[in-house]
Amino acid sequence: MTSFRVTATKTINLFNLYGSQRCYSVFPERYIKPIYRKEEQHDLWKSPQVKEILYKFIKPAKTSDTCSEFYDANINLFTNYIMRKGKKNLAISLVQETFENIKRMQLMQYHKADPNLKDGIELDPKVIFYKAIENCTPVLELQVYRKGGIRYKVPVAIHDQRARFLAMNWLIQAAKSKDRTVHLPTQLAKEFINAFHNQGRVVAKKQDLHKECDANRAYAHFRWQKQ
Repeated sequence: MTSFRVTATKTINLFNLYGSQRCYSVFPERYIKPIYRKEEQHDLWKSPQVKEILYKFIKPAKTSDTCSEFYDANINLFTNYIMRKGKKNLAISLVQETFENIKRMQLMQYHKADPNLKDGIELDPKVIFYKAIENCTPVLELQVYRKGGIRYKVPVAIHDQRARFLAMNWLIQAAKSKDRTVHLPTQLAKEFINAFHNQGRVVAKKQDLHKECDANRAYAHFRWQKQ
């Protein structure tokens, strides 16, 4: 009976301490994010901010966090978007095969090109990946606002995180709409190369979205009014 009272008292104290906060993590809000990159740690120790976080609680790093020089956050994020049913190894192999196909396609174009034009052919798959994502990233999107019983499509600015998600998701969906005889990494490599040259279905989709936003610019003032 005594142990039950002690446990109940501890539970009440914890509720009084964190009950007013809505925490979606096992760590309270006073815990700060870990710094696992070596260059960031090196810069932090030289800065005066190190005294502020010296005695603070730090969250543990995730299993995907690494200080390897071969780690790329955007490529890892793209891998997570491809992943289905938690099969991370399959998603990693698909992304790696996509990069290999990009390299092969660009090398074939490089050897067939005129010697004077070879310098303008990009061979690095990572550069093509970043440039393709940049060319596919939208600036505006349409949100539905209800005003006086009428639904209006209002153009609004997109947050960087959502804009990057839309660009990557559009590339994946465009690669999936293919013939069954074509392997996904092959089609995805073609989509990346087309987007790198500011061409293809994904770039056209982004441009169509911007045109639709421009056509509905008369309703942009509804963005700052209460629904």
